[in-house]
Amino acid sequence: MQNGKDMAGNHMNEQSDTHRKTIGYILWLFGFTGSHRFYYGKPLMGTIYFFTFGLLGIGWLIDLFLIPAMDQEADLRFSAGPIDYSVAWLLLTFLGLFGIHRMYMNKWLTGILYLLTAGLFGFGYLYDFWTLNDQITILNRSS
Repeated sequence: MQNGKDMAGNHMNEQSDTHRKTIGYILWLFGFTGSHRFYYGKPLMGTIYFFTFGLLGIGWLIDLFLIPAMDQEADLRFSAGPIDYSVAWLLLTFLGLFGIHRMYMNKWLTGILYLLTAGLFGFGYLYDFWTLNDQITILNRSS
């Protein structure tokens, strides 16, 4: 630790920016699928949004104004480190069935397994939507 910074170079007294509002708003465009809710660490609501098309569009519209608060909450809840949450989430969202997000997190064995099995037949892909933030936090805290 030097000059008030931890080993990752983050200021210890400042809140880390683990999630980005820009990514939240991009995922909000697909919000009827719940993708922005998953990104901000709210998998239950993400699943509900997925099956109800964003609470019939009403919840999706309301979330346009809630994203700044969800972003701040995620920044407080999750740990910054060498693995970038936004990169991992974009890889999961658009290439998750190919396991690219797992390879990015240095989980090569399961990444290759996802590549060969279409994300373990989709179930691993869904599992990662529920747990990706926690997986990254564990990896970032251990490094």
